[in-house]
Amino acid sequence: MTEPATANGWDEASEGLLRELAPQVLGVVARRFGDFSSAEDAVQEAMLAAFKQWPLEGVPENPRGWLIRVALRRMTDTVRSEIARRERETAMTPEAEPMIEPAKMETDMDPEDTLVLLFMCCHPALSMPSAIALTLRAVGGLTTAEIANAFMVPETTMAQRISRAKQSIKASKVPFCLPNPQERRERLPAVLHVLYLIFSEGYVSSIGAHLQRLDLAREAIRLTRSARALLPEDAEIAGLLALMLLTNARRNARTAPNEELVPLDKQDRSLWDRAEIAEGTNLLTLALSQGAVGLYQLQAAIAAVHDEATRAEDTDWPQILALYELLQRVSPSPMVTLNHAIAVAMVHGPAHGLERLKALESDERLAGHYRLDAVRGHLFEKLGDLDKAVQHYRAAATKTTSLPEQNYLMTQAARLEEVCKQPKK
Repeated sequence: MTEPATANGWDEASEGLLRELAPQVLGVVARRFGDFSSAEDAVQEAMLAAFKQWPLEGVPENPRGWLIRVALRRMTDTVRSEIARRERETAMTPEAEPMIEPAKMETDMDPEDTLVLLFMCCHPALSMPSAIALTLRAVGGLTTAEIANAFMVPETTMAQRISRAKQSIKASKVPFCLPNPQERRERLPAVLHVLYLIFSEGYVSSIGAHLQRLDLAREAIRLTRSARALLPEDAEIAGLLALMLLTNARRNARTAPNEELVPLDKQDRSLWDRAEIAEGTNLLTLALSQGAVGLYQLQAAIAAVHDEATRAEDTDWPQILALYELLQRVSPSPMVTLNHAIAVAMVHGPAHGLERLKALESDERLAGHYRLDAVRGHLFEKLGDLDKAVQHYRAAATKTTSLPEQNYLMTQAARLEEVCKQPKK
């Protein structure tokens, strides 16, 4: 048993450890009992027990084993209680799965149990959106609000979707177990989407006081490396890993010392991680040589073009525009259309970019999203219409739930308002 954690030590170390271990423990318990929803409840109880005991008693020498034992004990109690209830109701003993006492169970696991859980959550009883939402909750540890932001739907809608996903797994009677190689291949698109969204939430946190959540970004990269080791011939896994590395390479330049957001064109590029850029570029080159080009390879190619430019003004925007046009054909989405409009503006001028944004006005997924107003504010500023730029920057600030982004947008609006007050020459 280690020394009891201090308040700061608990916040910085132990909570991160629990976040990392939660999906691993859930994978063991769900695989053992075949009941995802009940397993999730048992793991939550184990986490609560850790929150209460570890700050007082210290973190156990084997924290993962401690959590597994507690969760299995809770799960075993639940199963026994259910059997006793049925016995009372039917006055007969139903057949039940033999149980092993938690203290006698093996608590050591394959370090990739999180990856196993990821494939398990992409269950055949679920639609891809439901599987992705459930997996983000179980594997990524994202809150319902964060998942709702990723899907651009209300939080209540996402809560209902996750609840229905759990019910669907239980009602399907399909075992919640490790998929075979063929099933892993079939579930891979959903798995990659989950990893992409976990990384995205880590790179640009949608809620709270911090712009980035490095723990999520690092875990997404780690799991993607593991997925590539599992399926080394898959070009899209390589493309996704390349995208993560090429994007994550900029993390040190994205915030000022006071957590202020620094946009891409203002970043100190000497702070970019050249080793990550080199690894990402090599992975992308390998992926592109393997045949058909997919969604993540195209996004990685766009990230690589940005990373190649030693100065913002050296960015090859015509090449980026061409890549976004191809991306729109391969995998159209509101965010792709939004980014395509930015590229159009950089090549053909802000008026053309604003014209492209009109296509998003009728799209319910993005019509009320802060990024649409933020981009409009940026393009109106470039066009010289500062009043409209201020209007859209302020509108975007009221819609985002990220404090650093909110502060950045309000700062832009205030800066332009000061410019407007200056006497015209």
